[in-house]
Amino acid sequence: MRHAIIYDCEFLTAEGSPSRHWNGPHDPDPVIAQIGAVRLGLERDFPLLDRLRLHVVPRDRAGHRQPLDPLFTRLTGITETVIDDEGLSLAEALARLDAFSEGLRLWSWGKDEFNMVAISCYVEGLAPPIPVSRFGNAGDLLLKAGVPLAELMTLRSNMMAAHFGVAPPGLRGHDGLDDALSVTYALQHLLREGRLEAAAFD
Repeated sequence: MRHAIIYDCEFLTAEGSPSRHWNGPHDPDPVIAQIGAVRLGLERDFPLLDRLRLHVVPRDRAGHRQPLDPLFTRLTGITETVIDDEGLSLAEALARLDAFSEGLRLWSWGKDEFNMVAISCYVEGLAPPIPVSRFGNAGDLLLKAGVPLAELMTLRSNMMAAHFGVAPPGLRGHDGLDDALSVTYALQHLLREGRLEAAAFD
């Protein structure tokens, strides 16, 4: 079955970091700690075919593990214990995501590749394993579905399913997989309504 990949990532933050654009002297580098991805079928009833959640050990420029700020843990539910038990190296996590995608374009709400690949790989001194040409902005898909730009600009990944009235119970905002699911449910709805064509993902 033809399918598409929708992903989301969670990157380090601390109290006040967003308002400072992570430029404060004690702000963490905004490297990834979690990746979520969903495989969405593009035929018949557009089913959800598979899902993936990966945790990543976040490292600083010296290669040391960065501690999680309490705000980050409060937002995401990711604790130091989760990273201890499930954390992968950045290289391994990106390799697993690449394998999950089977070479297809990776769609996110916005441009998460700048945090997921560009910043994180730069901090760790890795050559980006997935080229930027493999990433797409799901906002472009909504425009093709006829969603007005003004409406689109008010949305965030964790709001998408609720905005279109298709959110299942239990989705948690600021979880990489649940945010990817939120976007996926919205795209699935637009496909089922005939407002979005499967060809838009090519």
